[in-house]
Amino acid sequence: MITPHPQILRALLSRYADAWVRTHEADTAANRHLLNDVTYTLCVTTGTSDIKDALAKADALLAQERSGTVAGRPSGGRTDQTLVA
Repeated sequence: MITPHPQILRALLSRYADAWVRTHEADTAANRHLLNDVTYTLCVTTGTSDIKDALAKADALLAQERSGTVAGRPSGGRTDQTLVA
């Protein structure tokens, strides 16, 4: 499985949080489009089809990274299976 780089996950989670807040503050077509776009991207990046699953998967991957291993390799180690920023 391709594992997204933690930096990419953090950026997507930040974009998602920002889009979610914007949409809930002002429910406009532009804000909904932004939220839908980042939701889709986060789901694709984490290999999920639902935003709740995507958020849980991103959290789990970041927890693995913090604990020192991602996909059986030391964190910070890069292989051809890692999406880099």
